[in-house]
Amino acid sequence: MGGLGPWFGVIPELHALIVSKDRGAPGAATRGRGAWLPPRWFVVLFWHGHRALVRVTDGRLGLWRPKPGGWGALRLTTTGRRSGRPRQVVVGYFEDGRNLITMAMNGWGVAEPGWWLNLQAHPGATAQTRDGTRQVRARRAQGDERERLWSRWAGIDKNLDAYAARRPAETAVVVLEPPDTAGPAAGPGPAAGPAAGPGPAARPAVWPEGGAP
Repeated sequence: MGGLGPWFGVIPELHALIVSKDRGAPGAATRGRGAWLPPRWFVVLFWHGHRALVRVTDGRLGLWRPKPGGWGALRLTTTGRRSGRPRQVVVGYFEDGRNLITMAMNGWGVAEPGWWLNLQAHPGATAQTRDGTRQVRARRAQGDERERLWSRWAGIDKNLDAYAARRPAETAVVVLEPPDTAGPAAGPGPAAGPAAGPGPAARPAVWPEGGAP
C-alpha cells in the first residue's frame, strides 16, 4: 500500500486502489524521486471524507485494526496548542507492545501536521481504535528505537524512504504510550535538513483538524 494510505480514505482496499491505479496517466499525480502520490487537493479531500465518516458513525466505520503486513486506523484527539480546544484527526498506526506507533508525515507535505504540533505542546491525548478508547501520552522515538520502528513501517510501505525524501526535515515517528509508562514527552526533533529514511469528546467542543489550532 502507498504511503498516503493511512491518512486518507475509507477502507484499506480503497487506499490500495488509489495508490496503485493510473500511475501512467499524464497529470494524474505528483511525481518525484521515484514515488507516486496523488495531487494534494485529492489528499485533502479524502482526509475530510475519512474524518467525516468516522465522526458520523462514531468510529463504527473508518477505523480498523492493524493486520500482518498492514497498518490500522485510529482517531486521535489532541489539545489545540493555541486554542486549548479538543482537536481530532484520523491517523494510521501499528502496535508495538502496549504502544501505538504513527508518523507525523502530513501526507508527505512539507509542513508538520497540526496534530503533531499540538502534541508537542500538550503530549496527553486520547486514541480511539476499534477496540475502544484509551488515554495516551505522545513522544518522539529517537535513536535505535526510531530505526527499529521505521524499519517496521518500511516493511508495510515499500516506498517509505522515497516518500520521506520529499520532506525537508526528518519525519517524526510518534509513540503513543500509556501514561503510566510514558518516557520523555513529545518535543521538537532534529533541525531541518535532509529527510531521514523515516473516546471522543463532546462534538460541539471538538475542532476538526484544519480548523483553529
